[in-house]
Amino acid sequence: MARVSYRNSDIDLMARMMRAEAEGEGRQGMLYVGNVIVNRLKANCGDFRGLRSIPQVIYQVQGGNYSFEAVQKGNVFYQKARNVEKRLAKQNLEYWREHPGKYALWYFNPYAPCPPTWYDQPLTGQFKNHCYYEPKAGTCDSVYSGS
Repeated sequence: MARVSYRNSDIDLMARMMRAEAEGEGRQGMLYVGNVIVNRLKANCGDFRGLRSIPQVIYQVQGGNYSFEAVQKGNVFYQKARNVEKRLAKQNLEYWREHPGKYALWYFNPYAPCPPTWYDQPLTGQFKNHCYYEPKAGTCDSVYSGS
């Protein structure tokens, strides 16, 4: 059973985002970004309450800006998805979760060492240039449940 319900168009959209955000970090880095996308859909808490589809996650606006910088600034995001990224996106949607993105709801590239917290959320780890953060204990338990 898939981690979340999805359509073929969701695979394409997610694949484009994964490539735009982490192509330079290889397949593993793109999978971690995919974890965050799926986790935000599953979370239904805090900033991610009420998100019910992959497009809602990808195109979410917070504080007047898109949550994912690539939507606003990324010319790669607006290119056609390639088969390799589509396969990775499908893995995330179906089953793939791994540390440090396993329960992460946020990531960013600080262009410096990862801070121990980001907006008061604890660091779970780093992969290449991206730092991953999961919700503080007791603030979003739904991200830890299910497959």
